[in-house]
Amino acid sequence: MTMGRDNIPPLSGGAVTNGTASEVAERAFYGRRKGKRLRMGQEQRLADLLPSLRVPLPADGGRLDPRALFPIAVDEVWLEIGFGGGEHLAAQAQAHPRVGIIGAEPFVNGVVKLLRAVDEAELRNVRIWDEDATALLAALPDASLSRVYLLYPDPWPKRRQRKRRFVSDESLGEIARVLKPSGVFRFASDIDDYAGWTLVRAARCPHLSWTARNAAEWTTPWAGWPGTRYEAKAILAGRPPTYLEFRRVASS
Repeated sequence: MTMGRDNIPPLSGGAVTNGTASEVAERAFYGRRKGKRLRMGQEQRLADLLPSLRVPLPADGGRLDPRALFPIAVDEVWLEIGFGGGEHLAAQAQAHPRVGIIGAEPFVNGVVKLLRAVDEAELRNVRIWDEDATALLAALPDASLSRVYLLYPDPWPKRRQRKRRFVSDESLGEIARVLKPSGVFRFASDIDDYAGWTLVRAARCPHLSWTARNAAEWTTPWAGWPGTRYEAKAILAGRPPTYLEFRRVASS
């Protein structure tokens, strides 16, 4: 039994706060494209490997066939939005070789880290979109993904910056659209305010239902969770993460 949208409990460290009813419909990419200078080997992988892994969006504005992106047969397709250094995505790809995983990340230094993992582990079930994830979501067909991850996104903590957060009514609507019935959207953050922000907006989405039945289910990592380096730093700094899972349901 899932918790109803009208009885969202407070998270540890702060209560859920209401956001504005309307949010920007179109979102530009905010953040860095590139950090420290790439090493020669990283530049080489970027030039040699990325073109073969990059998701080709249809030039005519049509929709992708996600399963056709992979050189092997896959049973289902997952998406990770903002994969950071790629350690979670690579671990999931190794653990689930029959699942095709698309990673969206515009930060070049994160992309090259994932490229190394793909290269060294010879992962054939990974594809990369190195631009803003909203364009990729728009190109995906309805009910085409079994799982979507958004892990530790930039919280943009200042009030004037919150419109830059990836989670919005519009983005959750798109995530719900591309999820198959009973598919799941998983969100993790070490920032209570962002977790509350996400719960409020998910509550407004008629196609998403929060699956938590008790507090342990949003404070305990999901089964098979490999963790991330950012998460380890957050825990060390005394910021316990929140793990939210939402299931795609039919509209009421």
